[in-house]
Amino acid sequence: MTSTDQSPKDGQVSDFPRIVSVDDHVVEPPHLWKTWLPAKFKERGPRIERHGLAGLKYLGGTQYEYQLDDDAPPCDIWFYEDGMFPHKRHVAAVGFPRDDMGLLPITYDEMRPGCYDPKARVVDNTMNWVDVSLSFPSFPRFCGQTFLEAKDRELAEACVYAYNDWMVEEWCGDSGGALVPLPLIPLWDADLAAAEVRRNAARGARAVCFSEIPPHLGLPSIHSGYWDPFFIACQETQTVVCMHIGSSSKMPSTSSDAPAAVQATLSFGNAMSSMTDFLFSGVLVRFPELKLAYSEGQIGWVPYILERADDVWNEHRAWAGVKDLIPEAPSSYYYKQIYTCFFRDRHGIDSLDKVGIDNVTFETDYPHTDSTWPNTLEVAIDLMGHLTPEQQYKIVRGNAIKMLGLDIV
Repeated sequence: MTSTDQSPKDGQVSDFPRIVSVDDHVVEPPHLWKTWLPAKFKERGPRIERHGLAGLKYLGGTQYEYQLDDDAPPCDIWFYEDGMFPHKRHVAAVGFPRDDMGLLPITYDEMRPGCYDPKARVVDNTMNWVDVSLSFPSFPRFCGQTFLEAKDRELAEACVYAYNDWMVEEWCGDSGGALVPLPLIPLWDADLAAAEVRRNAARGARAVCFSEIPPHLGLPSIHSGYWDPFFIACQETQTVVCMHIGSSSKMPSTSSDAPAAVQATLSFGNAMSSMTDFLFSGVLVRFPELKLAYSEGQIGWVPYILERADDVWNEHRAWAGVKDLIPEAPSSYYYKQIYTCFFRDRHGIDSLDKVGIDNVTFETDYPHTDSTWPNTLEVAIDLMGHLTPEQQYKIVRGNAIKMLGLDIV
């Protein structure tokens, strides 16, 4: 493991719990849809081609500007329907010096194999003090928006199922539990989504991707009742609903010409908005065993939003539409049904009494630019070395084991 100026002492290493990371990412291998799609779809499914790529520029949200140029640096690009989706170095950043984790084209040959190869990922996790890892998708985007936006729904549905088959059987299949599955759903149909939750739960999946704010994707809101079949399936199968920042295809910002650093700083905003939405939706009242998880949103903002939600409930519920909908203070549903996670959040750790020691989980964000790999243990001890062993265990391991229904201690 790479050392830092704050390398832990041997005693601290042996005593610190092995990490269960609830938010990492996989770069899908080139063969995924060629291998896992039914034969009739394979020719039209997503495919990788290598081309020179020039003019790569981030436009905000999920939008990029680029052009093919044979004289430009090579890039491995997903082609699907009439769209191009190039791989970018800041998405497969581990192994590069910090200042080289730029918005640049990248090929599989340049990526660290742990980005796309499950055996290499387990090796990288083990050297990083990580015992178990849950990974969100890349090309499909954080909850499968790529397939939601596709024109051919039959093909898109097949692509979702193929991704899930690969995720369960190949990415996680022979990892001995070191990699745990995080399937997608057909976002355009709540009944199909419910059926897919049950199909994957039957083979051991206990988590599923969902959008933090579905209306941003042109989908019904959680207030509409449309998603009830999906929520019922998740509750019945004890499948946690995982919502990653950016899973609404929008990121909070201030203006179209603001640097991407503004969005990166405000990235918790959608998680905060989504949690508020759920707290006042009645969903957590009607489905008291449903569990939600907010990924990569950090935790320092949680105490204030809970205080504000409770204050609104106390002072304004008579006119604000929640008098009969939400019978208890909103924060009570958070403490019973919602998990949050962080990778670096000193303020959040200082506020554990309000964030909730039973509600916090930890992540490495491998292989993104925010990743603490290969120094996650050092980062964790720096942040949490002063906590009790019981607190450390719950944050970096125990709460995630409970959340994901893992058969480990």
